[in-house]
Amino acid sequence: MSGIGALARRVLLGPNVVARAAARSAARREEAWMLCQPRSVRASYVREVLDHGDDPVHAEIWMLRQPRAVRESYIKQVLEPDG
Repeated sequence: MSGIGALARRVLLGPNVVARAAARSAARREEAWMLCQPRSVRASYVREVLDHGDDPVHAEIWMLRQPRAVRESYIKQVLEPDG
């Protein structure tokens, strides 16, 4: 989710219906996964990762602090989608 622009930021912070529509045309699995998350999860990603310069360390910290269900969905949908 690096190099995010103003439009992408608005989509992440927008209503679920907008984000899910954008997920259908996402180029990468992790982008689609993020766009399918509840608005509160997407907003925390913007606040805790993107607002800190989209640093990979902040992204890792953010993920580790997420509830188990969020982390498990990332594993299933992004890291091992065929498993």
